[in-house]
Amino acid sequence: MTQAALDQSLDAALTALADTNRRAILAALRDGPVPVGRLASELGLSQQTTSHHLGVLRRAGLVSGSRVGTRHLFVVDDDGLAAVRSYLDDFWPGRLAALKAAVESAGAADSGEPADG
Repeated sequence: MTQAALDQSLDAALTALADTNRRAILAALRDGPVPVGRLASELGLSQQTTSHHLGVLRRAGLVSGSRVGTRHLFVVDDDGLAAVRSYLDDFWPGRLAALKAAVESAGAADSGEPADG
């Protein structure tokens, strides 16, 4: 996948996650497949509104759906969340290194010793 396609996928996922109802839907799907009707009922949304939000989440690659008889089941798509996680994970190494340096510096200042031991 090209960098432009990855960026577009990430943008779609982050836009989808910006909505409270869509985050609530993802949370409701954490434990496995759930039919649209049950999602709507649990979240206090109409089936039409729930279906709309599921469509946005599906286009963003965050959920997938399947039909079992007359029921339409949805589940979280881990691959779609991986792009978001990868993006956010890139922030941690630098932040953790800065936190470690700050803690070590503060500890050294308190003890009067150099920060590197």
